[in-house]
Amino acid sequence: MSTQATFFSHRPLLYAWIVRTIRARYKQSFLGGLWAVVQPTVATLIFSLVFTYFVPIDTNGMPYAVFVYAAMAPWTFFTTSLMDMVESLVINMNLVSKIYFPREILPIAALLARLLDFGIASLLLIAMMLYYGITVAPLALLFLPAVVAIQMALALGLGFIGAALNVFYRDVKHLVTLVIQVWLYASPIIYPIERVPSWLQPYYFLNPMAGIIQSYRDILLNQQIPGSYLSIALAIAAVILFVGYRFFKRVEFQFADVV
Repeated sequence: MSTQATFFSHRPLLYAWIVRTIRARYKQSFLGGLWAVVQPTVATLIFSLVFTYFVPIDTNGMPYAVFVYAAMAPWTFFTTSLMDMVESLVINMNLVSKIYFPREILPIAALLARLLDFGIASLLLIAMMLYYGITVAPLALLFLPAVVAIQMALALGLGFIGAALNVFYRDVKHLVTLVIQVWLYASPIIYPIERVPSWLQPYYFLNPMAGIIQSYRDILLNQQIPGSYLSIALAIAAVILFVGYRFFKRVEFQFADVV
């Protein structure tokens, strides 16, 4: 049976694992799903305080809070899903070592489970846009599913690599945490893309999250369709997903022995 056929035959396991992951995350939690809003909201409040009153940043008339939150919500989705995927094999070591199933189900389930959090966090963004009277161009809105899909493809490719490496080297998750902290400031989250020098922008968009974050802002705040940087992000995400999946499958047979 081919790899694809084997995976699709285990779809019920994928769905069950997504549900299990979501339930475990919010079990005996006072705020429940509202925790999906807490992290991007707190970060937005801190950045808004600093870059509105202490070190003002020009956002072309856009309220800084909604400017940042429009980037922070997808960024939080990206980083939390990536961390979950990196740890997905190790925290389920008993399952991996005793039962056969396509191992990629675990990082994929971790990613899809975080999609619910992203949806909840997006509700606050919608409320902020309504409050500030921000409208969205219907044509631009058609690109939104593509942006989300590209972001998920990028996260999944990196997640495959990180999850596999974390089986062999348990400090990989700490390295990923450090990279995420640096990556935030290397992406246009707390500052507008116009602050990046023009000579640097062609190289700047080799960071796929730069094009993805800017595309969210274009669609949701600027009433325009994304520029060519989204195509660059798509190409990079596709390569990373392909390489990540191939690497994951190449070392998959060793997981049960190592964990």
